[in-house]
Amino acid sequence: MVVETEIIPFFEWLQLAVPFFLTVAVAVAVFALAASYLICAVRYGPLAGGDVVYRVVTTSIKEILQISPRRVFALAWLAIQESVRRRVLVVFAVFLAILLFAGWFLDNSSHDAGKLYLSFVLTATTYLVLLLALFLSVFSIPNDVKSRTIYTIVTKPVRPGEIVLGRVIGFSLVGTVVLLVMGISSYIFVFRSVNHTHEVVLLDDPELVEELPEGERFRTTTEQEHRHVIFEDADGNLATDFRNSHWHPISAEDSPEGTTYSVSPPEGTFTARVPIYGKLSFLDRAGRPASKGVNTGSEWMYRSFIEGGSAAAAIWRFPGITRERFPPEEFPDGIPFEMTLRVFRTYKGDVERGIPGSYVIRNPDKPDIQSSEQIFVAREFYTDRKFIPFELEDEKGNKLDLFEDLVSDGKLELAVKCLDPAQYFGMAQADVYLKADDAPFAMNFVKGYLSIWTQMVLVTGFGVMFSTFLNGAVAMIATLAAIIMGFFTKFVTDVATETVSGGGPIEALIRLLTQKNLVSPLEDTLGNRVAQLLDEGVMFVMVRMGYILPNFRQFDSSDYVANGYNIPWDLALQNLVATFGYLAAVFVAGFFFMKTREVAK
Repeated sequence: MVVETEIIPFFEWLQLAVPFFLTVAVAVAVFALAASYLICAVRYGPLAGGDVVYRVVTTSIKEILQISPRRVFALAWLAIQESVRRRVLVVFAVFLAILLFAGWFLDNSSHDAGKLYLSFVLTATTYLVLLLALFLSVFSIPNDVKSRTIYTIVTKPVRPGEIVLGRVIGFSLVGTVVLLVMGISSYIFVFRSVNHTHEVVLLDDPELVEELPEGERFRTTTEQEHRHVIFEDADGNLATDFRNSHWHPISAEDSPEGTTYSVSPPEGTFTARVPIYGKLSFLDRAGRPASKGVNTGSEWMYRSFIEGGSAAAAIWRFPGITRERFPPEEFPDGIPFEMTLRVFRTYKGDVERGIPGSYVIRNPDKPDIQSSEQIFVAREFYTDRKFIPFELEDEKGNKLDLFEDLVSDGKLELAVKCLDPAQYFGMAQADVYLKADDAPFAMNFVKGYLSIWTQMVLVTGFGVMFSTFLNGAVAMIATLAAIIMGFFTKFVTDVATETVSGGGPIEALIRLLTQKNLVSPLEDTLGNRVAQLLDEGVMFVMVRMGYILPNFRQFDSSDYVANGYNIPWDLALQNLVATFGYLAAVFVAGFFFMKTREVAK
């Protein structure tokens, strides 16, 4: 899973977010006041224009402070009734139809069926709920104005802020109920789709026994196009191997007729891993420290690569390694860690064959003290699970105690190398982690849908705000533009800071038409200079818009659920607080737009 930014603790984030929010709010307010004054000054003259702005601001502050919760919820109930009249339940019917026919297109025998089904239901839910929020919010007030039903409301003792707030709350409640039903349906659908069991086959037939490794007498029947090998531990307990991202516990019951084996439902399909990430550093092919690895030509520099058959290595330094956190009685096999490395091949061959690599456990302060080299095979898009034993050996066979010899001040290093010459391993900081614990999957599923809820509420707020001064079609376009801009905020910032090659939109269009690559500079002509100058102005505005609009990628946590990682509560709380902060901002903006429309009449 891609983790490009580190999640900071909630209260540290809050200390940074509140001043930033207030600064942006004040800047936007000053800009809005200045623009309002200029418009009013042109219409009514300098003095009368200032008087109009002052009167609107002072009366608006009083009206906001005097908002009636009773009238707000009455208007919210009207919004709910309006949504029902618009046949909002059709969205849920469409979702059920998608689930009914999804089995025709989804392969439950895939390598990771749980991830496939979770990604499907989360993506389908997100698109449907956001479309529902978009269409409900942007057409409500414009339709009321067009049909003149808005006049029956504004002639009563109802303030503009109450109309805006009532619509946002009403449509959000409708979306919440729909999302709740979708979440329950998705949970049942996913579990029923991947749930399966096997039967134990005792291989008494000599011809069948010859097919298995020596000493193995059991296997499972084939279900969902796969089967398992059964292992027996020293205590006589049976369990299947880990295949297709799951395994099955097996129970045995003796009776006079013989031993009966029962295979339990799959385990490990749905997880919520709690990882401990380490800081990543590199050694180059000569064994010297380097800030990053080799670039194999990919434009996306998320991963760096190390060259095989050389001294190049990737080193992760993990914090918080103590006996209290990893007690041996709870981790009998050692400290678990997982690797998801990318493989870059420089020559053709058997792509199904993995690339050999090795890892050692090192003392961060004394790198010469390290364990013996452990060999593994890296496969593309495969999560390799390993353990760091509490008792290890060095290259000379001397005993090493993990906590006494290798852990220094709670820190531990893991160094990975690629052993195959002319092949490369690619890795990012999040590709290797220690598995500290497993959080409850059901709660993680709820947090995933909570992230969809925050996006739905944001779309509702922006849709209602734009609809207060635009007609339905234009409000929909403006809301879609805000969503798209929110998804590409980081990309816009990277383009403006020249982190990404290719220039701004006008320069990119010139490169596209003239078939210029992204790296070569444009010819020094007057037209190109004008285009780059215009791009600077466009990017200046877009970057400032990025400071204002929500980063929708940050609010989307579905990848955590689908890939089996626990969504940190720090991230969930940050998204909730940010959502309510944006709602407060769009409410104030929508109120003033409604107030302006009222004053204009």
